[in-house]
Amino acid sequence: MSTSTSTDTTAQFSAFDRTTNIWGPITLGLGLLFSLAAALYAAFGTGMGVTPLELVTAVGAVLATFGIIAVIEPVSYFPILGRSAMYQAFLIGNIANKLLPAAIVAQANLGEKPGTRRAELIAGSAIIGAVLVHITTLILFVGVLGTWLVGMLPAPLIATARSYILPAIFGAVVLQSVMAMKSRRTTIAAVIVAAVIVFAVVPLAPGLTYFATALAVIITIAASWFARSKDPQVPAAESTETSQATRISEPTH
Repeated sequence: MSTSTSTDTTAQFSAFDRTTNIWGPITLGLGLLFSLAAALYAAFGTGMGVTPLELVTAVGAVLATFGIIAVIEPVSYFPILGRSAMYQAFLIGNIANKLLPAAIVAQANLGEKPGTRRAELIAGSAIIGAVLVHITTLILFVGVLGTWLVGMLPAPLIATARSYILPAIFGAVVLQSVMAMKSRRTTIAAVIVAAVIVFAVVPLAPGLTYFATALAVIITIAASWFARSKDPQVPAAESTETSQATRISEPTH
């Protein structure tokens, strides 16, 4: 019975992967075409006077600044989100401050470590939920009440709140990541590397400001690899079976 169930599950995951491999690139490609079409129309179809040389210069400046992030972000997010959720996340956007925290919180609450097939499905479901909540709150609280509320609040209060929003989001993401990962050595390595990059490397070499995130991620991965435990990890089920076998083989007096 268990063998049949395992075979059915494997077949279902294979079908799911095939569907993901087909529709994931198609939806991302359509999103890219639509976004480029809108931008190109705004640049050349509205009489703004943008020349092709100016467009190439602007694109080159953006690539020079954020090109490394376009490589680091997929590599960093994939172990947590998985293949199907990656397609969802990069099509929707707001990954770091909305979709990734939703996926991490859902995986942590359901007791699933990132990197498994179940964690991938949990991440995809969490992204769907985050988008639904986001759209609903945008319509109700931003579209209906947002303008009125912002107009009622004093400007100093709004400025203070804005300065704490991003740290609060990333603080929650970091805490959830630490709790879900449960790896003391990796956490210590990440904290030390990030502190050195922010407080030592960037002040001494301001030209590395835009590469600080990439450097921190790469160095943290390397440091965590060398600091990892070299002892082989015995699965819990195998450990339980071994202990039971040991108790059975012990002679009784």
